Amino acid sequence: QGAVKRQALYACSTCTPPGAEPAGICLACSYECHGTHRLFELYTKRNFRCDCGNSKFKNLQCKLLPEKGKVNSGNKYNDNFYGLYCTCKRPYPDPEDEIPDEMIQCIVCEDWFHGRHLGAVPPESGDFHEMVCQACMKRCHFLWAYASQLAVFLLVGVYLPVPPLTKASSLEDEGIVLKVEEGEEQKKEIKKEGGAEHHDTEDEKQLEQFNEPSTSSGYCRKFIQKFPVEIAETTSGFSCGCEEPVCKLKELQSKPFVKKDTATFWPLNWRSKLCTCEDCLKMYSELEVQFLTDECDTVLAYENKGTSDQETERRDPLMDTLNSMNRVQQVELICEYNDLKTELTDYLRRFADEGTVVKREDIQHFFEEFQSRKRRRTNRMQYYCS
Repeated sequence: QGAVKRQALYACSTCTPPGAEPAGICLACSYECHGTHRLFELYTKRNFRCDCGNSKFKNLQCKLLPEKGKVNSGNKYNDNFYGLYCTCKRPYPDPEDEIPDEMIQCIVCEDWFHGRHLGAVPPESGDFHEMVCQACMKRCHFLWAYASQLAVFLLVGVYLPVPPLTKASSLEDEGIVLKVEEGEEQKKEIKKEGGAEHHDTEDEKQLEQFNEPSTSSGYCRKFIQKFPVEIAETTSGFSCGCEEPVCKLKELQSKPFVKKDTATFWPLNWRSKLCTCEDCLKMYSELEVQFLTDECDTVLAYENKGTSDQETERRDPLMDTLNSMNRVQQVELICEYNDLKTELTDYLRRFADEGTVVKREDIQHFFEEFQSRKRRRTNRMQYYCS
């Protein structure tokens, strides 16, 4: 299949010991070709093609697909393929490490890290979806601009989700309470909104603006809504002259933000907030992190797909068929199924008693005879439901 978007991988220390070239094998080959070997479980990695039986394996041929290319140039390898993880380059589980600690996978480099080796304490509540390690934050420094808005951020030594601040909350924190009397015109405007008060602060407006999809168009949204026909008839280069933010990243980088030498923790669906303008897509390509804009790249999406596939496999096709029928059809199908089961069991029992092999021709003969008997029964009489 070529490079699989995401799959479970293993490394075989029996076939590729330390000092040999690193290699990864798929789940199927771990069973079929390396069943008695010592394996390292690598969990999932993206865009990887199984190496089993290629030039990295000197004395082994893949049983599932003997003819393979010599190398898979698109594969990426790290110390995980030798059973070593984190910046400490230790195995997991580590027999010499007495400190209980969980390991978290970086979604960029896909290495695994001890929680205490990330430069920051992971949120105790587990209220994060993905992690980007220190080294990857340095390489993908643009993520710091998003961190102030999206990441589970460091606050007084504890990681907490950062809520959008409002003027009211910031003033209350300082012990200042403001009472504002509304004029008659303001009250009328509030009533028109449906009777509930709705005050947009500058921070809320900025957050709404940040969540809007980026666009390379020069048209002003309000101008288009007011003159839709006129805009449609204009040339493609026309602009109303209103300045609209084209790039979310530039918008965030224009505001002060803090860079730290730590890993960052991100909530669910944070990738959908990344800018996808032309300049940003080019930057992702240069940094080889195009997958950040792909929601299907996440481990959660992989797990959900696996769960869905298992549920499909567990479904009984007979029950699915029965559920689509009325009661009369259900009774007829169940009767036919029981007849088939009984006759087939009796037919196969003869082969078992005689110790002979059931061949393809025997099965074909059985079904021909079964269909013939079925036609004779049907022609003899009809049954009616009263």
